[in-house]
Amino acid sequence: MPLGNIVILEPGKPERMHFRDHYKGPRDITDNRTGQPTLREVLEFDVDELNGQKVNAKYSTMAEKHYGQLAPYLANKAYLNYDFIITKTGSGFRTTYTTVVIPRQK
Repeated sequence: MPLGNIVILEPGKPERMHFRDHYKGPRDITDNRTGQPTLREVLEFDVDELNGQKVNAKYSTMAEKHYGQLAPYLANKAYLNYDFIITKTGSGFRTTYTTVVIPRQK
């Protein structure tokens, strides 16, 4: 579900996305447990298509396992050739992500 220009995943609801660019690097965030600022590594994508609709949005993750699902597609922007159906399950430390990769039709 897009919230402004940010894609927020709802548990159990798959979202189909196409990415046009990405950024990987540090981001200042507030730690939910301590309330203190901290620096975390983030993987952020520019989303140009969401569930078949043209959009101009961002999708980001700091979840290590989810990053591992997406990392093989970062080299040479291989993700340009695929759609990603991502489903979030659970919340907090029990959050998991299922990622289905579908080649784009030419």
